[in-house]
Amino acid sequence: MGPWVSRRLCIALVMLLGCASLLAGCGQKGDLYLPEEPPPGQVER
Repeated sequence: MGPWVSRRLCIALVMLLGCASLLAGCGQKGDLYLPEEPPPGQVER
């Protein structure tokens, strides 16, 4: 396992955290990355 593997993992983790915080900030939590939820048009708030 070389150093590029951990660097790649770190980048993926940072991107995931950024995406999650962006979605939380927009108020759409889980709409885009939870396939078991109904489509955004049928979401009850």
